[in-house]
Amino acid sequence: MRFYISDLHFFHDDLNKNMDMRGFESVEAMNSYMIEQWNKKVRKNDETVILGDFSMGKTAQTEEILNALNGKKYMIIGNHDRFLSDKKFDTSLFKWIEPYKEVKDDKRRVILCHYPIFCYKGQYHVDDKGEPKTYMLYGHVHNTYDEVLVNSFQNITRNALRPEFHDEPEKGRIPCQMINCFCMFSDYTPLTLDEWIEVDARRRTEMSG
Repeated sequence: MRFYISDLHFFHDDLNKNMDMRGFESVEAMNSYMIEQWNKKVRKNDETVILGDFSMGKTAQTEEILNALNGKKYMIIGNHDRFLSDKKFDTSLFKWIEPYKEVKDDKRRVILCHYPIFCYKGQYHVDDKGEPKTYMLYGHVHNTYDEVLVNSFQNITRNALRPEFHDEPEKGRIPCQMINCFCMFSDYTPLTLDEWIEVDARRRTEMSG
């Protein structure tokens, strides 16, 4: 089983009182809860892709967290992952570390990046049933106004009709599937692609009112 999650920000106590307003009584309580949620879902042989901003802790602290989390871990580099620049960090704790990656998940292409990519590779592609063949998974923006702007872009794109298909509107629609895998949207639990698709669709419907 493969899971995805972004912006856990282990050791980032300021997020309990500002921006995210996570509300944990301490950074220790936050770290403990996120480890518990992860290990409830992820088993030894499962894979989890972290879409950046995993930890604000020091190298040794971050390694301790990684060793406490179940499964095989894969890292998309975020803007706050300073531990990765420490030559003493044990990179073997991740199966790979990349700034950008394209993978296959149940015959679907998944674009992985810490930052949302507008006009991502494959956003036009659908299968024989009209279902999207490519998904863009991102983090970085948490649940800020930037996420509102991403949602607006998606709505504009999905409602646009490509001019070359003006006589065939159903063929001219752009599915545009950009999914924010922000940890708070899943109660700090890594989710499968299908689970994120459900969470994202429900959340964006609520955003659009």
